[in-house]
Order: sequence, then C-alpha cells, then structure tokens
Amino acid sequence: MLVTLKEILAIAEEKKIAVGAFNTPSLESLRAILLAAEELSLPVIIQFAQCHEPWIPLSVIGKIMVAHAKEAKVPVCVHLDHGETFDYLQQALDIGFTGIMYDGSTLSYEENLANTKKAVEMAAKTGASVEAELGSMGKRESGAGDGSGEDDDTKIYTDPVQAKQFVKDSGIDALACSFGTTHGIYLTKPRLDFDVVRNVRRETGDIPVVMHGGSGVEREDFHAAIRAGVRKVNYFTYMDKSGGTACADYLKTLKEGEPIFFSSIIMEAEKAMKENVKEAMKTFALMD
Repeated sequence: MLVTLKEILAIAEEKKIAVGAFNTPSLESLRAILLAAEELSLPVIIQFAQCHEPWIPLSVIGKIMVAHAKEAKVPVCVHLDHGETFDYLQQALDIGFTGIMYDGSTLSYEENLANTKKAVEMAAKTGASVEAELGSMGKRESGAGDGSGEDDDTKIYTDPVQAKQFVKDSGIDALACSFGTTHGIYLTKPRLDFDVVRNVRRETGDIPVVMHGGSGVEREDFHAAIRAGVRKVNYFTYMDKSGGTACADYLKTLKEGEPIFFSSIIMEAEKAMKENVKEAMKTFALMD
C-alpha cells in the first residue's frame, strides 16, 4: 500500500514508535526490506539516496520501488533520501515518490530555507511530503568520512529555537535533526543529546523528528530517541554490511574448485539483510 511520508509518520506518532527508513540501491535490498515489513506487519519507508546513483540509476530502481510499494501488504512510503538538486527531486516526484528529502544542511540557513521552500512547492504538485535537515552531522553528511563522529568539528547540532522558525517558514512535514549521530560505521560510541530532540519537538509543535545515521546505535539509545520524539530512523550501513558478511561466509563454505554462482551469493545476501532489517524494525517499533 503506497502512502505518503506524512501519512506514515502519523502512524508512528499515534503509536509513539519510529518507522524504519531503509535504502534500497538493489532489488535484493528492496525485497529484503519489504519481506521483513510484511512478516512483522509494520509500516516501512523504502528510500534511495542521490549518492547511490553510481550503483544503480534512480530512473531504473525508482520505478521498481513504487511498483513494489503499491503491491505491499503494509503501508509503504517511497522516499528520496538526501536529494541535493532540484532536478533530482523532480525526477523522484515524476517517478511517483511520495516523499522527498531536500538536503541543504551544509548551506547557510537562508539558502537552506529558500531551497527547502521551493522543494515544498514542487512536492505539493504531486501530493508528496517533504523532509528537510537543519544542523549537520559533519563530514559524513553525504555518506562519506570515517565515522568517528564525536570529534568531527564540522558537526553542528540542531538549534531548537531556529528549528521553530525553519519549520514555520518552510512548511515541511518532517525535520532531520543533528543530535550526535553519524553516517556509516561507528568507530567510537556516539554522544547523543536527546534534549535536542525533545526541545525541537516542543518548539516546533511536535514536528516528526528524523534520525539519520541510525546504523550502529545501541538499542537503549534508539529507545531513548524514540521516547524523546524521533519518528523516522534512517538505517542502511549495517544492513548492507550484513549482506556483505553473508556473501563472504558463503564463499568460505565452498570446496576448492567448486563453481561460484552469482545467483547463490545474492540469495545469501538477501536473507541476511532481511533478518538484520527485522531486528532493526522490532527495535524501532519498541517490540523488544
């Protein structure tokens, strides 16, 4: 069942949980996520980031994502993650995405706001919802960097008072906040400031807060973030890693000289990613 970002976040708000948002830069990852969601009967967000374009074009995987979302037995939002240009946002909207994120977090406040307002106007023409970001998770903002996180002097925590004005002036449906997480593999334990989340919710009139850099965060910290008001958790790196590990483990089971079949490898990856996603979904839904 295809729904908008605003609709799926309303479900999360009603249940006081977070909806998992998982990137799908392959058919195997897409199947793993939707199968996991259907087995658990949980709503889910499938998304594609502009930085994944070298892996598979949005023009190819995007149409497949929308088609699978329409056929799913659970509510599914098809969302663009970290859209950096208006042309790319429009491409996603034309394909049928029901949510887009404009990422102007590395720009000045004024430029970020102006561009976000334009993204909202674009999305309104198709009925899609908009997520934006205020603050910055630092060097890994676009998915590149070392994951050390806490010592990154480019990280800027979201200012709740500034967020109030940003949400009011932009008309967005969800706000990605910087409160200590980092994209990619964590090399050190992140220092999370849940007061940022609570204060953003209070100042903005309860805008749904989005947590980026969700992979690698401990279960207790996820639960604390959700209790503070996080309603969408972006999760990809550790799901992707689980698939890679499964492939490596499978290859170790082959006897010397035994043929290696690509189809067998990707089946192992899909199974591992599905189990990893199920555990993440249960954590976000406070099922454990």
